[in-house]
Amino acid sequence: MLQLNKCNATRSRTLQKLDAISWIVIATIFLMAINSNIVTIEAADTLLGNLQSCSNEGEEVQIQGIQNSNCFKCACQNGFVNCDKESCPHIDDCYLLDPKASDTCCRKCKGCVFKGITYASGAEWTDPENPCLTYKCIASVITETTMKCYTQCDNNQIMPPRPGECCPTCWGCKINGQTVAEGQEVVASIDDRCLVCKCSGRKLTCAKKTCPVLQCPIWKQVQHPDECCPRCTEKREFMQVQGKCIFNQKVYTDKKHFIPDRCSNCTCSDGTSICRRETCPILECSPEYQEMDSDGCCPRCMTSELRSECNYNGTTYQHDETWNMGPCRSCRCNAGTIRCAEMKCPPIKCKSNEPVVIPPGQCCPKCVETAGTCTVFGDPHFKTFDGKFFSFQGSCKYQLAADCRDHTFTIRLTNDGRQTKRSSWTKTITLKMRGVRVTLGQKLRVKVNGSRVILPYSRGPIVSIERLTEGILLKTELGLQLEWDGNNFLQVQVPSSYKGKLCGLCGNFNGIGRDDLTSRDGNNHSDSEVWRFANSWKVGGPKACSRKKENIAVPPICKQRRSSMSCKPLMGSEVFGDCDSRLNPRNYFESCKMDTCECKTGMCQCDSFAAYAHECKRLGVKIPDWRSATNCPLGVHRKAMHQTVPFNDNIKDGNQLYRGGGGRGGGGGRDRGEGGSSSSGIITNHLARPSKKRLHMQMQSEEHEFFTKHIPKALRIPKSPDRTPPPLH
Repeated sequence: MLQLNKCNATRSRTLQKLDAISWIVIATIFLMAINSNIVTIEAADTLLGNLQSCSNEGEEVQIQGIQNSNCFKCACQNGFVNCDKESCPHIDDCYLLDPKASDTCCRKCKGCVFKGITYASGAEWTDPENPCLTYKCIASVITETTMKCYTQCDNNQIMPPRPGECCPTCWGCKINGQTVAEGQEVVASIDDRCLVCKCSGRKLTCAKKTCPVLQCPIWKQVQHPDECCPRCTEKREFMQVQGKCIFNQKVYTDKKHFIPDRCSNCTCSDGTSICRRETCPILECSPEYQEMDSDGCCPRCMTSELRSECNYNGTTYQHDETWNMGPCRSCRCNAGTIRCAEMKCPPIKCKSNEPVVIPPGQCCPKCVETAGTCTVFGDPHFKTFDGKFFSFQGSCKYQLAADCRDHTFTIRLTNDGRQTKRSSWTKTITLKMRGVRVTLGQKLRVKVNGSRVILPYSRGPIVSIERLTEGILLKTELGLQLEWDGNNFLQVQVPSSYKGKLCGLCGNFNGIGRDDLTSRDGNNHSDSEVWRFANSWKVGGPKACSRKKENIAVPPICKQRRSSMSCKPLMGSEVFGDCDSRLNPRNYFESCKMDTCECKTGMCQCDSFAAYAHECKRLGVKIPDWRSATNCPLGVHRKAMHQTVPFNDNIKDGNQLYRGGGGRGGGGGRDRGEGGSSSSGIITNHLARPSKKRLHMQMQSEEHEFFTKHIPKALRIPKSPDRTPPPLH
């Protein structure tokens, strides 16, 4: 994975040029170049630079200012621009490369010319008049061979070859009792990996092809144990010699015959080496009963006693009996010899949000879409299912997420304005599904159909509601999950089956973050019109609002230095480890600054810290003890006030910085060391701890002073006697 910020593509290429005076001189220079190792491999294309931020999660990003930028496909992932090199043909084992043009993205292996037609390296084709005669081009060498057919059908369901094909087929796509999926290939014998079967149209065709003649010398070839044919161990680039063939370490004139090995016979034709190679027979005996034939080209079975049963791991199997050895391999007893077939898994490339998994009972890995996750935290801030960030401080009840197609569930969010002009906090969350209503409230209170329940709880469509270290987790039969910290952090997770079916403040879950601000009437709003989008999802009428008049379209005015200092831990690697290389903290930093803007008391920066840490853990990042480093203790709700400590602009960097003021009163600014001493400009509280009654009276006084100073009298709403007082900043 390549990540960049205004990157410059660095490309280096060393090309050994040959002076084509005569083919003899060419051959001499060519050999000298090989023997002295002057000819070199082109260095891989690289991109150098820093991480670039982005906002439209999942969308493709165009990178400007680098050479051949169209060679890289970039997308926004976790707030960073991530780039992959454009898919190119496989050339790792190509010994002869074409010279690379400056305006192309991919290196190419040298192709072939056959009967006036140009073929790319790796191409395979058959003779139109003889489908058993096959050709394959590898690095300017064409291998001609005759295919050998193999049939081993269950129940003797053999069918004649289809038109234009060489081999008969087996009905049912089964081998050794194991079913082969449509389009899938299977190695018919792990003792002969060149014998391959393929399922097409519910019919299985098995055939053996010979390995192609390779351009590189035998000492530069490697044979992998799970592959049929050897590969070249390096790649090289040479200037093309017009009308002549380059093979291994020699140059051949047109029409020249040569024998590269005891199994092949080649002819140079129009710059392409055309080699005829025999396909070795398909043997029914195991390798220990094989020997090489007289010409040393192919193995043959030695004379051995035929048996009617096989023994494997202490189990005896009769002739033609089959058994499975896991989801990828099945075996058959064949006249005393065990023949095992093995599935071949095709290469896959998954999207950034699709992990590679092997489903239970299956052989090959698959790309699986991850569940959608919507997060609400702080004052409050939203990250939609598709990764769109926005902030909205409305004080009413809203539709957070709902199945708008099949109507299987709805989630409503109730915000409380805290008697402020624009700040709000998440008061309750209500889930409705299949006749059940679950309400999650402050201090981890849980109600089901209006009645308080004790955790753990499980009944009907509610799989479980249980306590976690930092909150509660609700699981449902729909695969829907809610995680709530009892204060202001909420995370909603829905399975991928809901993709494109949802609506509400959490977006539509269609994989595109740009259209997540779509209102109830179907209009998509810009970032400056978040309040229009969010208000369209208001439910419950005027009585569901805690403010008579909203002023949420006006951004807050606050001291940027104070907010930035309070939120500084998010932008460093000391507190949250290496998470900043996986998840861009910028959105959480901006949310943190907004939260601390109107914060009078409490530790409002901790809300963004907790949300960022939670997302880091979800991405598999192991982070240190961030709560101790930032003095954000677990379980402290906004109603749990701390003594106000004056903000000190002279606080120095270091871990102690994160314990200073700057959040809503800097409640965590007290030095907890004995004696109350301070160092490096750290704020220290020399006063004795006040009593609970005194602290309560002080908080009430500060609250009254704050509301009197900041809230117009006309906007103040008296609290009803039966209403739970909202927590304060």
